[in-house]
Amino acid sequence: MSLDEEGAFNREQPFSRGEAAVFLVRAFGLTGTVPKTFKDVLPEYWVTDDIKTLQFHNIISTSSDNTFRPLENVTRGDFAVWLARSLQPDLRKTPTPAAPPTKSCEKPSNKKIVKVNVQVTTLWKLPNAYRTVDKPSITAPVDIHKWTKNMSQKEKWWLVNRVDTQALFGDEVTILKTSGNWVKIAVKDQYVPNQKEGYPGWVPKSHIIETAKDYSDCSIAVVNAKSTMLYSDTAKKNKYISLSYSTILPVIKEEGNWLHVQTPQNGVKYMQKKDAKLFKNYQSIPKPNQKDIVNSAKMFLDLPYLWGGTSSFGYDCSGIIYSVYKNHGIIIPRDSFVQATKGKAVSKANLQPGDLVFFAGNRGKGKVYHVGLYIGEGKMLHAPSSSSKVKIESMNVGTFKTNYAGARRYLD
Repeated sequence: MSLDEEGAFNREQPFSRGEAAVFLVRAFGLTGTVPKTFKDVLPEYWVTDDIKTLQFHNIISTSSDNTFRPLENVTRGDFAVWLARSLQPDLRKTPTPAAPPTKSCEKPSNKKIVKVNVQVTTLWKLPNAYRTVDKPSITAPVDIHKWTKNMSQKEKWWLVNRVDTQALFGDEVTILKTSGNWVKIAVKDQYVPNQKEGYPGWVPKSHIIETAKDYSDCSIAVVNAKSTMLYSDTAKKNKYISLSYSTILPVIKEEGNWLHVQTPQNGVKYMQKKDAKLFKNYQSIPKPNQKDIVNSAKMFLDLPYLWGGTSSFGYDCSGIIYSVYKNHGIIIPRDSFVQATKGKAVSKANLQPGDLVFFAGNRGKGKVYHVGLYIGEGKMLHAPSSSSKVKIESMNVGTFKTNYAGARRYLD
């Protein structure tokens, strides 16, 4: 066992499974190797040769998923077994034949599928129409936290009518047009009446990726926490990307407290099971009741408003309601003035929690400009404007009372 770069032994420091392999090989002078090792033990790891030596002596055996997790801390139980097998060769197990591989839900696609490859991509009305303060939103990877935090209230108001909507990591989109390093896309699950492919807008080309793989036979994980971290390992040592509420990804495998999920470009990553709901497919999500919708929306109270926002890093008035309904298996239109034309019309006297309430100019007779989620007792949850946050207010006072334009129900 060697000292660290400062010459310290660090006796209280835990050690990894990979380091355990090194200690045993050196302690017992073991030699030998195998041609192929575990799929998560990369050739460039400094512990790889010693892991292969322990495999050669059947001190460690192949797991059902062919992983060794060399960066995770070793348990006392595992190290005791490996130590015993190193001391007593007759305790070493003869490797059993590998079980037949589980049928993969991945299949080739006969067409290119285009997906969002950043945590959130913002759709602009025009390409290259951003300011210096917007750079964190157009880089790859995106830093959505930095973008929203650094904008002043005036800079947030500037986004009005310059930004249209957002799409989340893994969302399927269609490419409509290309201009230099920008592409005009349509978001498949965001309905607008004038574009059959979905909600259109311009995004940096680096925010999307084309794939020829189809994961429609995989089960899905729907993020139902306010946000969750996607990791490159189950030891939580390597963060990959932070995901928004209502992000949906294909599930390759369940293992303990983890979901192995497929990313658009960089293979399988790991999500904590507690932060997501697992379903066979989107169509199998059970329809929500009023309480489900209202409670989900209440998670975002005090979240700062973001024009065009459809992620839990910042919502606009219609974006939060679109996102909550999508999380519960119901796709509604993206914009408030379109939301006001679908669903079932409801009179003000018959409002129920979960209904959408709308407001329009000209004392409610003009074009709808705002939507709230009715929660009962004359109150609504809504995202008012760039100078405010998600809040609960009475809909029967001031301009809300004057400009009330009707309600729609999307729940059965």
